[in-house]
Amino acid sequence: MIYNLGNRVVNNYLVSLDGGGYVLIDTGYAEYYEAFRKRLKKVGVEPAEIKYVFLTHAHDDHDGFLNDVLAITDAKVILHPKAIEGLIKGQNSFEGGCSSRLAWLFCQILALLGKGEHKYPPLREQYTGRLITIDSAEFKAMKLPFSVIETPGHTADHIAMLMDGILFCGDAAMNNFPSIKRTIIWIENLEQYRESWKKMIALNPRMVYPAHGKPFPASDLKKFESHLEKIRLFPLAQ
Repeated sequence: MIYNLGNRVVNNYLVSLDGGGYVLIDTGYAEYYEAFRKRLKKVGVEPAEIKYVFLTHAHDDHDGFLNDVLAITDAKVILHPKAIEGLIKGQNSFEGGCSSRLAWLFCQILALLGKGEHKYPPLREQYTGRLITIDSAEFKAMKLPFSVIETPGHTADHIAMLMDGILFCGDAAMNNFPSIKRTIIWIENLEQYRESWKKMIALNPRMVYPAHGKPFPASDLKKFESHLEKIRLFPLAQ
């Protein structure tokens, strides 16, 4: 069972686990928490049933209400070790640039709407013990019903989740405005991003569930792969 507890801006997938409970993939902007709680209640899931939070990367629209979720659950957070620095700082990295002029313009609009600093509530110290990095002995000893794939490029700490033929790709791909041909609008490292697409294609998933936009067939990745060679990054002035 897959529930989307997000909105038109960012998806928050809640996926049922065979052994009981759920894994929540990312948490949206901090101000979306109350809406998240209402949607959680609507689908009939108790907070205590959330066993894991799968953090695809440390960005304001992906871990904005992480502290709030941890406050009402005993969930463990599965993440890349490089994500911890961002969680503690509470701000996105500005390394890299926008993947098109349209994306650059969109980022300017976000700044005008007060999202330009890309800050979010830093992880509270009391929750650091619930972080499980994918390079840890604890993670390697876990018997999880899904695979974790490192997919850097959008960010250095980016990971994706593969379960039952469905790839939850976070921001490794995108399917709504202002995305062009399934590419994300911000890329830290373009070469790594291209390699991550090759990795996702090689996985041969049935469907791709992005953090932004509707799910799409994995064949789209192969269809638009050549577009990645045309991308040139447009940095934001700081």
